[in-house]
Amino acid sequence: MDKATAAKFIAKRIAGDLVPGSLVNLGVGLPTTVSEYVTEEMEVLMHGENGVIGLGTTAFDVIKKTEGKDKKLAEQEDLVINAGASKAGISKGASFFDSTTSFGIIRGGHVDATVLGTMEVDEQGNIANYMIPGKRIAGMGGAMDLCVGAKKVFVATYHTADGKPKILKQCKLPLTAKNVVTAIYTEMGVFDVTPKGIKVREYNPEYTLEEIQNATEAELIIEADVMQTPSHYFENL
Repeated sequence: MDKATAAKFIAKRIAGDLVPGSLVNLGVGLPTTVSEYVTEEMEVLMHGENGVIGLGTTAFDVIKKTEGKDKKLAEQEDLVINAGASKAGISKGASFFDSTTSFGIIRGGHVDATVLGTMEVDEQGNIANYMIPGKRIAGMGGAMDLCVGAKKVFVATYHTADGKPKILKQCKLPLTAKNVVTAIYTEMGVFDVTPKGIKVREYNPEYTLEEIQNATEAELIIEADVMQTPSHYFENL
């Protein structure tokens, strides 16, 4: 699976696990693309820590087909951005507020799930996702708050980086948060973090379980009846 297809697969698979009616925060990069696979029927609200509930990626395409004030709003789409400073649509009924209120929502435990990228994640559910060795950093942004404030933390990541595992026995980089990760989604499958370690919930049939373990530093829990990822997640990638 090439990288572009892998990114779509990961995003689509995570979208399939979002609970209807939930409030979800998407991190910068790969996690942001999850919204491409969230339909209106799912009734999932997207939270942006820069101060909005109701982010969406297709809203402006809908607005441009309408008349009057909504169409005029569509011409100003550059004014609406997500926390990663990328253009973002808004869904009907969206709410805007200041950063203080936004982080109050996160720290108050009102976000049902957050989807974050990472450099490293380990079998204890630790996550290191803000510092790249040798690069200048301005800080970790809202990741620390989201990790401890959201009810579930989903990690969206490629399984390896430059051929080296990203799912480790123990993180080597400075931690963003400890013991917080709920599940890890990669192009190779879905992995739940449990008290006993990382369990393979399902795997991409393009890879064997042996290949997946060889690409993972942590020892995976693989049960005899582990399932393959349902075929509909591979459609239209």
